[in-house]
Amino acid sequence: MAQFPFGFGASDSGDSGGFDMNNLGAMFTQFGQMLQQSQNEGPLPWSTVMQVARSVLGTDPSVTDASVRAVESAMELADLWLNESVTFPASSTVVKVWSRSEWLVETAEVWQKIILPIATTMSQRMETMLPGLADSEDLNGLEDQLPQELKAMLPDGLTPELMAMLKPMLGMVTQLGATAFAYQLGQALSALAKEVVSSTDVGIPLAPAGTRALIPLNISEFAQGLGIEERDLFLFFALRESAHQRLFDHAPWLRPRLMSAVEEYARYMDVDVTSLGEKFEGFDLTSPEALQQVMASGVLEPQDTAEQRQAVIRLETLLALIEGWVDEVVTQAAGDRLASLGQLRETMGRRRATGGPAETSFSTLVGMKLRPKLFREANTIFAAVRAKSGVQARDALWNHPDLLPDAEALADPLGFVQEVAGGSAFDDISMSDFEKDEDQG
Repeated sequence: MAQFPFGFGASDSGDSGGFDMNNLGAMFTQFGQMLQQSQNEGPLPWSTVMQVARSVLGTDPSVTDASVRAVESAMELADLWLNESVTFPASSTVVKVWSRSEWLVETAEVWQKIILPIATTMSQRMETMLPGLADSEDLNGLEDQLPQELKAMLPDGLTPELMAMLKPMLGMVTQLGATAFAYQLGQALSALAKEVVSSTDVGIPLAPAGTRALIPLNISEFAQGLGIEERDLFLFFALRESAHQRLFDHAPWLRPRLMSAVEEYARYMDVDVTSLGEKFEGFDLTSPEALQQVMASGVLEPQDTAEQRQAVIRLETLLALIEGWVDEVVTQAAGDRLASLGQLRETMGRRRATGGPAETSFSTLVGMKLRPKLFREANTIFAAVRAKSGVQARDALWNHPDLLPDAEALADPLGFVQEVAGGSAFDDISMSDFEKDEDQG
């Protein structure tokens, strides 16, 4: 016989078919307490997300005046250097210096837009488990109407009286999923807040329009053990942040296209409800740690489908192109003027390979894994175009999305370059010309 879900098993007493009615009452009490806060917030209870994120983040030191001056100085110099190596003009006028908690608050609006399609799709998938059951008046036949995945979670031979008490819980399954996802998201955002160094570190602009921002505490922790001067660190990340902002300002179609790619990915998500039932079997509502353990087990990870794989390819290709262009631009802007550039690029490459903020974000929050190899291929394309046709030709690829290389082009970078810029001009290029850059990236 299956165990009752949520940690309430059969009792040794002979009442009600062996089920302890006091336990059932406790179950509903705990259920109500956990869901009350998020009951009116739809598929993504953001108040729960932020509450969890702040709680997990803990104590967060304020930004110092010295850090503010260092960031502002780095941004000014970054603009001067980028003016020499990028055709896109500077347009971001506001420079912010954030603490970790300020990053949480300032980026919350964009995170909501990114995650809401995912949460909505997951909520819709969970609702398919319970079509009309909560409104059913036929208690005798209610058990037979349950999906097999949910029926397996319940004990055999439920009486009509027990089914009547279980009906409200059926209607709250979707809400439970939303709350669980909010916990997962809050924990993930807290982890990111301790790692991101800028507003664009995840590959998507999270700051308000026209704003560049760095997180000094995380930059300092990034550099531990590297032996690099703080001035170089702030300048390197100011260059990256400013390059990102120039790109998104020049290509106004890019930001909505990224959001559309996430929505497309979410549209083809498919949650494994059988696994959902297995993970929540034995769940103890009296333990706050129990929900965290369930979420850590990957209960809401999306299932692989052919349509979703295509959506993943489109999204990760776009992210790779953004990062590849930014690295190429920063490398050219810094040149020989930043002695630690090579070391910093190598460190960024290791960070991507082991799971940096962008990789962590899309793995934990969206359920997809970014491949560092795609970034290296994108970087090769932009470097090759610049080497043979100049900076203007490189940057002109962003004038329209149809001009950019697709996934097939990333698999053959020099083939794309020859096709775009004309064959004879590229006859003397080989992949070996860019192997060093790829190793660093």
